[in-house]
Parts: sequence; structure tokens; C-alpha cells
Amino acid sequence: MKPSKLIRLLQGVLVPCLVLGLWHGLSSSGLVNPLILPSPLAVAKRWFQYLSPYEPFDPAKSGYLVWLVSGELLHDAYASLHRVVSGFLIGAGLALPLGLFMGASDNVYKLFNPLVQVLRPIPPIAFIPLAILWFGLGNPPAVFLITIGAFFPVLMNTIAGVRHVDAIYIRAAESLGANQWALFVRVMLPAASPYILAGARIGMGTAFIVVIVAEMIAVNSGLGYRILEAREFFWSDKIIAGMITIGLLGLALDTGMSRLNDWLLKWHRGIEHR
Repeated sequence: MKPSKLIRLLQGVLVPCLVLGLWHGLSSSGLVNPLILPSPLAVAKRWFQYLSPYEPFDPAKSGYLVWLVSGELLHDAYASLHRVVSGFLIGAGLALPLGLFMGASDNVYKLFNPLVQVLRPIPPIAFIPLAILWFGLGNPPAVFLITIGAFFPVLMNTIAGVRHVDAIYIRAAESLGANQWALFVRVMLPAASPYILAGARIGMGTAFIVVIVAEMIAVNSGLGYRILEAREFFWSDKIIAGMITIGLLGLALDTGMSRLNDWLLKWHRGIEHR
């Protein structure tokens, strides 16, 4: 490993190690009730129990893969990720074409913008009663709420990206004889792609926030549901274990989207390659 990469790695783990040390000191010193703030070791133990299978592993009955996917944690993580991805794809799929048209056409913008500006400040959580009334319980209301959470970040960034395309690019394309369709597809859309991808990244983060709230109310599986269940029994170690799992999944998704953005925007002058 190169020294520069090693230094960056050490810088990245410095603050988490300090937080863990402070956390362990508080929980072991007796200043904080361990029922309120369990030690990192207790949380780690609970996390591995949460990951473990429901029943003891029997090689004669099932293979290793069956044992691996039978853990409660993996089931909950999969349920949450499935809802996040489904809601995000629906929300982004609706927001992207609408944002492109609103950004490219003043008439479309004037037609839809008042409604967008009225609905945008309403948090997705406020739609929970309506979501349950319209869709009942289960996945549909959760996916509906996630769709709303992902819709507006993608929409607003797409509109901003298209409306802030440098006029030099447009005049250059028009001087070369580009028609409106070519201007839109080959100039506006590529120039707006950094905004669009940034909006998608924000929308994915919002979707992950909304899914936890939705799972605490509308469904009986997922990380949010499991955290709420642990609260009922005052299992603070399991609550923190679920929170850490959410953080790790969110970090993995955000890192993946960041790498995808860098790959798709290699041509963009704002990206530095090292």
C-alpha cells in the first residue's frame, strides 16, 4: 500500500476509534447505566446474535448458503434494501423525465412548478396516515413513502441542471445547425448530468431515512421494525446494533453511487483523477 493511501486510511479510522474509546470509557466507568448505553463489546455480541440463524445449523439438513441467509439480520437488511431500491427507482423514474421537461420548457415549468413548490416542503412522514389509508399495511405504503422521499431531490436537481446549462454550449450547438432534439439530447442532458447524479445520490439517502420510519409503522419486517421491537423490550444493545447496520448499509450504497458518479463523469472537468 502506498504511503499516501495508508495515511488516508489512518485518517479515516482515527475519529471512529476515538468515538469507540470514549463510548467504552463511559459505559465501563459506571457514569452511564449500561441499560441506557451498553458497551461496544455488548453491542458487538448482540450484533452477531442478530446475524446468527434462527435455529442451530444442521449440516445434514441444509447447506452453508441456507444457514447464511437464515439470519434475522440478513432478512431485515434485505427487506429494507428491497424497499429502498424499489421506491427509489419509482421516484427517480418519475422525477427524471418531469425534471427534464420542466427544465427545458418554460411553459411546462410554469405549469407544474406551483404544484411542486406546494408539495415539496411536505415531509414524506406526513403522508403516513394517507399511505396506510390508501394502501393498507405492508410493502405498498412503505414503497409509496420512499417514492415521495426520492422524487423531489431528483426532480429539483434535474430542473436546476437543465436550466443552468452554460449558454455558450447552446449557442455553439445552434451555430453548428443542431435542432431542438439534438440540442436537448447531446448538449443539455450531458451538461445537466452532474446535477442529476447528485440529486440521485441525495434521493437515495432520503429514501434510506424514510424507509426506517415507514418500517416502524406499516410493516413487520426490516431494520426499522426491528429497532422499534427492541425498544419495546428495552434492548438498547439491539437498537444500537440495528442503527450501526443502517449506517453500514447507507455507507455502502453512498460509496457505490459515488463511484458510479465518478465513472460516469470522467469527462467532467470537476472530477480530479489521481
